[in-house]
Amino acid sequence: MIALQQPAAAQPEFAEELAQDGDVLTQNGKFNTTDFGHFIENPFLAALDNPLSTFSIDVDTASYSIVRRFINNGTLPPREAVRVEEMINYFTYDYPKPKVDEPFSISVDIADCPWEGTHRLVRIGLKGREIAQDKRGPSNIVFLLDVSGSMTPRERLPLVKQAMRLLVEKLSENDRVAIVVYAGASGLVLPSTSGEHKETILSALDSLQGGGSTNGAEGIQLAYKIAADNFIKGGVNRVILATDGDFNVGVTSQGELIRLIEEKAKSGVFLSVLGVGNDNLKDSTMQKLADKGNGNYSYLDSLNEARKVLVQQMNGTLVTIAKDVKIQVEFNPARVASYRLIGYEKRALRKEDFSNDKIDAGEIGAGRTVTALYEVIPVGAAVSPSAAPVDPLKYSVLPENARSNSHEMLTVKLRYKRPEGDKSELIERAVVDDGKRFANASGDFKFAAAVAEFGMLLCDSEFKGDGTLGAVLEWAREGQSNDADGYRAGFLELVRKTQALKRG
Repeated sequence: MIALQQPAAAQPEFAEELAQDGDVLTQNGKFNTTDFGHFIENPFLAALDNPLSTFSIDVDTASYSIVRRFINNGTLPPREAVRVEEMINYFTYDYPKPKVDEPFSISVDIADCPWEGTHRLVRIGLKGREIAQDKRGPSNIVFLLDVSGSMTPRERLPLVKQAMRLLVEKLSENDRVAIVVYAGASGLVLPSTSGEHKETILSALDSLQGGGSTNGAEGIQLAYKIAADNFIKGGVNRVILATDGDFNVGVTSQGELIRLIEEKAKSGVFLSVLGVGNDNLKDSTMQKLADKGNGNYSYLDSLNEARKVLVQQMNGTLVTIAKDVKIQVEFNPARVASYRLIGYEKRALRKEDFSNDKIDAGEIGAGRTVTALYEVIPVGAAVSPSAAPVDPLKYSVLPENARSNSHEMLTVKLRYKRPEGDKSELIERAVVDDGKRFANASGDFKFAAAVAEFGMLLCDSEFKGDGTLGAVLEWAREGQSNDADGYRAGFLELVRKTQALKRG
């Protein structure tokens, strides 16, 4: 049994420091070549001209643990590392269980926006159907492990081996595991082996050592072949890729790797990506591989995080209950002047994509929750500088006198496919704003708002309003009661550390 620290007491494991020019230096003094990709924050959009907001759901959580690693190591994260939706969705929320015939429920609640008092904050929540551990179908899992030279530090391959051990210990005789590794070349370390032979699997893991360059594409090809050869119809078929993402031999371009994963995803084998490392993490590549592989992306900054992803949320990580999940929100211009989707910049879809079943979108695992927040400026409210109005259109999409008289603020539409299906199903819900004050909102609502504002403060968002780290702590404390695993307490500690860094 491996002893684990409590989340709230997590300590820095892998030291970093800032160079004078702002680049991050690692322990060995090399410059950070991490690639987080670039995105521009969602702006406010006028509901009259843009009544539809469409995006793919996101269950990735990598950004939160990446941000935590930076802060625990005494530095503030780069702006591009802060993806607010992933930070919000790192935490679970107490949404109602879905109906028997549906894979998930939809919840919507509205209250004052705490960082802009005249605005409203809308929270949309999905709750996936729970599946008990003993009800999970048989699993066909392939560990695809990067053993290249860049993976030798203790926060990479050694951590990955420990993480995989945690998962193996939870497998049963109904599960099978194969191990594929790649460096300059790829190879099969362990053929598909029953979970009842744990010692054989663990021995194969223990034998792995790092060295060589990184031919990720060759490893991906072999891993999917092994998964296809051992495919379990109606079961869990998944490749778990653990890497720092630094592909430098063979197919190396992000575009070619993504096309390869897209092709392999058609086989019915899903993908989970576990990122590790701190000085050459190719975060942008791994996020896109997980998206196109019908999977999820997590970042392991500690063994404790591995336990969360692979043990506590095992079914949510492995078992997909719905795929290609899209949300489209229609705002009523009679009630909403403008709105802004907080986060999800990399998940935006065209309005036409919502009903197009050929367009890929996100997946939801068993028991997982998904949360999205909108900041809404009601009709008649003062417009803040960050939501400056545009000039009136000469050819207005909807004449002023043709606005709806409905009391509804918005309608949420959701499309999803069953894991083995090709045709989407639709769920729809209309919502009326009952004028709730933030002070009377649920603890979960306040906690989600706190995480969102924390993310906006970290990246110095132009939409952060008048929120402060002190206010974030206050809101989060009011939402800390639902914290059996200590993750919300860990968030509070992270905010306090950020306060200390900003003072320093």
